[in-house]
Amino acid sequence: MKDTTKIKGATYNDDISGLLLDTSKQYTIQDIYIYEATNITKATLKYLSAKPDNKIAPFSFEWFLLLHKEMFGAVWDWAGKLRQVELSIGVKAYLVSTELKKLVDDLEYWHNNKSFEVIEIAARIHHRAVQIHPFKNGNGRWSRMLANIYLKQNGLSPTKWNENLLAKENLHRDDYIESLKEADNGDYSKLIELQSNRI
Repeated sequence: MKDTTKIKGATYNDDISGLLLDTSKQYTIQDIYIYEATNITKATLKYLSAKPDNKIAPFSFEWFLLLHKEMFGAVWDWAGKLRQVELSIGVKAYLVSTELKKLVDDLEYWHNNKSFEVIEIAARIHHRAVQIHPFKNGNGRWSRMLANIYLKQNGLSPTKWNENLLAKENLHRDDYIESLKEADNGDYSKLIELQSNRI
């Protein structure tokens, strides 16, 4: 059974239950980020170093979970598993599965019917994934990865501005948070603008 002590210096979700690292050690939140970043780098290389085909990135319900596991599974035992707890953001836990399936279906429709430009579809995927918040943690990074994989799969380069958004000194952090709030109200223009930004 994993320890549920707190991570020293944590600023969010500082419960370490499910941590696969040596829990006899004391970790700062920065330590955890480093382990997560190493894990995420492997997923980034897999999906963004070359154009991923539909076989490797099918944008299915099962693949959504797999991607999260690939990004966080070396650090957390709950990686790739839908949350059963309520968070301060996201849909109710009992709706997570249904809403994620709806996103998969909507994406298939948008893509097949060319309902929006590729960049707007990426922005909408990103926003809806954040809005659902299907996992205990790592939802923002997973959502941004989804959007970047979609861009790459459809012939566009991934965005760079969203790297290290956890750092408070990131120049795009405030714009990003504001763009998500506006998308909550149906205005995707700021998020599309950010998604269009390649730097």
